[in-house]
Amino acid sequence: MTADGERSPVRVVIIDDQHLVRQGIRALLALSSRVVVVGEAGDGLAGLEVIASTTPDVVMLDLRMPRMGGLDMLRELRGRAAALIPTLVLTTFDDDEAILEAMRLGARGYLLKDVTLDQLVQAVETLAAGGRVVQPGLTAGLLERLGDQPASGAPRSFDATESPDSLTDREIEVLRLVAAGYSNREVAQMLHLAEGTVKNHVSAILLKLGVRDRTRAVLRAIELGVISR
Repeated sequence: MTADGERSPVRVVIIDDQHLVRQGIRALLALSSRVVVVGEAGDGLAGLEVIASTTPDVVMLDLRMPRMGGLDMLRELRGRAAALIPTLVLTTFDDDEAILEAMRLGARGYLLKDVTLDQLVQAVETLAAGGRVVQPGLTAGLLERLGDQPASGAPRSFDATESPDSLTDREIEVLRLVAAGYSNREVAQMLHLAEGTVKNHVSAILLKLGVRDRTRAVLRAIELGVISR
């Protein structure tokens, strides 16, 4: 808060290898009094230095960059205090696995780079407040749900308390192991269950989360905060 009681603008760092993209995002955010850009970088290595020197509230991150890409930068951040700074992935690529890996590594949201100013500012404020943001339609079918996708196609925000209560403790346990990359057989061995039982748990998880496969189930669960990153 400022001295007169107004909310301070969210401090943002932009990390993208395309200079024109960084300029465009900076110019766009300059139109809003709710966000201020405090630094920028053209790759992950420089980004780590800028984050350390500016301690922003939110980091906007591209995934594909030279020297150190976004995923490698997120891996590097995991052992640092800066890992607590929420990261918003801005992408132009239709890459399910890269997005999923970014969420596993700690990113708290992702948007396409063609979002509007209002959408971008709202996303930044949501992350700064501890929430998550995803953009329905980012990839074909990535966020398919059973009737809960906003008709407008606007980014959807999740607060930290939202979760599918219908998942059992055992299903969440299975989901955590699936997120770690284990097969049904390996999960069965680790939990001392029959492989068929694990398959039934996975099927129930997919149904309850309203997704079609294991990758989408993990992404959905991470978005909702059901499993940790």
